Amino acid sequence: MMTILAEITELWQQAGLAAVTMVGLGATFALVLLIASIKLKVQVDPKIEQVYEALPKIDCGACGFAGCSSYAKGVVANPELLGRCSPGGSEVANKIAAILSLSMGQSSVPARAVVHCRSHTEDKEFYASYTGIPSCTAANAVANVQACKFGCLGFGDCVQACKFDALHMIDGLATVDYEKCTGCTACVKACPRNLIEMVPFTHENMMVVACRSRESGKITRSMCKVGCIGCGLCAKQTDLFTVQDNVARMAYDRYEPDQASETAMYKCPTGVIVFRGKNAPEPRPAGEKPQTAKT
Repeated sequence: MMTILAEITELWQQAGLAAVTMVGLGATFALVLLIASIKLKVQVDPKIEQVYEALPKIDCGACGFAGCSSYAKGVVANPELLGRCSPGGSEVANKIAAILSLSMGQSSVPARAVVHCRSHTEDKEFYASYTGIPSCTAANAVANVQACKFGCLGFGDCVQACKFDALHMIDGLATVDYEKCTGCTACVKACPRNLIEMVPFTHENMMVVACRSRESGKITRSMCKVGCIGCGLCAKQTDLFTVQDNVARMAYDRYEPDQASETAMYKCPTGVIVFRGKNAPEPRPAGEKPQTAKT
C-alpha cells in the first residue's frame, strides 16, 4: 500500500513540475512576444488615421485606390491627391485639407454620372428579340440585338454595379437618380458600350448631349427617334459644342447657362441636348419639333 501511495505522490510531483514548466514557458513566450510587438511596432502617422476617419469608408475605388485606407495613406504622402474622393465631395476634401494643414482654394467640383443616351424602348428599332442572358455585357457580344449599336441595351449592368441605388431602368433606359449619385464611377466601368461618363457638375443642372452614335444622320434617323444626327446646328450657336464623328460633343468644363447654349438646345432637331441633375426639366418628347429660341 505504501508503495502505491509513493508512486502516486511521485506522479503528482512530476505532473506538477510539468505544469510549472509549461506555465513558465508560456510566460516566457508571452514576454518575448510582448517585447517583439513593442520593438517591431510599425508607427502609423496619426494623420493617416484622421484622414481615414474623415472618409466615407465605402471602398468604392473612385479615387483610384483599392479602398479608403489606401487612399488615406496616399493623400497623406502626396497631398496632390486631395479632392479625389467623389462620394465625399468638397465636404470631405475640406476636412482632409484641414487635417493636412492645406488650403483647398476653390471647392472641388463634384463629378456625376451622365448616360449618353435618351432612347427608351419605344424610341428604338429592333432587328430581333434577344432571349439570351439578361445582361448588357452578354447582349453586347451578340450582333444586331438592337439597330443602334451605340445605344443603351437596357439590361441594367450599371444598376447592379451601383452600391447607392442611384441608377434605375426606366422603359429600357438607364436613368440616374442625382439625389443618390455619389460619383463612385462603378456604373462607368459596368457599361460595355461606354455610354456613361463622369461629368463635372459645375451647376446643379448640367446641359449634356445624350447620345454617342457615330452613324451618319440618315442611318441614325432610321434607328432611333432621339439620336444625334450630327447636323451641327448646336455648334453654329456656340463654341461650347463641336461635331466629331457625326455626333455633337460638349465642353462640359466650360458650360455656363446662357442664351447661346439654350438656343443650341432649342434648335436641336432631335432633342438630344438635355438637362441632367437633381431638378432637371424633362427633355423634349421624341418627335416634337424644336422650339423657337428664347429672346
